Amino acid sequence: MKLITWNTQWCRGVDGKVDPARIVNHARAFADFDVLCLQEIANNFPDPRLAGSRGENQFAELSTRLAEYAAVPGAIIDVPDEKGGRRHFGNMIFSRYPVGQVFRHLLPYPVDPGVNGMPRIALEAIVSTPFGDVRVITTHLEYYGKKKRIAQVEALRTIYAEGSGHARFGTIVDTEGGPFHTRLRPQATIITGDFNLEPDDPLHARMLEPFDDGTPPLADAWQVAHPVDPHPPTFKIYEKEEPDEPEQHCDFIFVSADLASRVRDVRIDLKTQASDHQPVYLELA
Repeated sequence: MKLITWNTQWCRGVDGKVDPARIVNHARAFADFDVLCLQEIANNFPDPRLAGSRGENQFAELSTRLAEYAAVPGAIIDVPDEKGGRRHFGNMIFSRYPVGQVFRHLLPYPVDPGVNGMPRIALEAIVSTPFGDVRVITTHLEYYGKKKRIAQVEALRTIYAEGSGHARFGTIVDTEGGPFHTRLRPQATIITGDFNLEPDDPLHARMLEPFDDGTPPLADAWQVAHPVDPHPPTFKIYEKEEPDEPEQHCDFIFVSADLASRVRDVRIDLKTQASDHQPVYLELA
């Protein structure tokens, strides 16, 4: 299984050009991916609302350009425009494998007076891989406010643990095919995206902490594949607000304990400038 995660900055490159086709082309050049997790996908947010955008429906355009993949959209921003239409902003998952149940988890958005922010989502799709079903969860945590980010990390741990509980202890109750039809969750889980925190942030350590209820812990896939190598930068390499602004290392892939032994490769495309973030690749076998 080959997976790429990428914060696309609404498909806006370092050159200021918004180009969904370029995102697809660069992702395909990076790897022959089976699953693609994208953050910051937009619809109907023309410049100046999102710099460089024509208001294009990126959810639809990306789905067309990746027609051989199952498309799973997850818009967390869903607001009216001035003409009776809607504007959307959020994440997407594309899967070459069959997609089962889909969950759109609203992450906490606690009040933090005077601190900018926006609602966040954890988009989950159950994908049927050659080695069994896997929960693929992609997210984009709060950029401005640590209070929100702390709450969102705790929510991710809860979402993971809840699904793990269903995998370990769930039983088939209803097989009638209706809304109450029992769909058991797999233990195997990938949580990926832009976490807006550094590898030495206590919140990163929190993602890896053991659980009190017997839930198997998560592992950072980069650390599994490269135990002695520091995590390369994934943000602010080529596009900086200030010339001396440091590079950041904020895009991660966490895997459940049962998948850690399957990690074969994790790497980062440090060359592409199709976004202000760099894509991260995971290979499981």
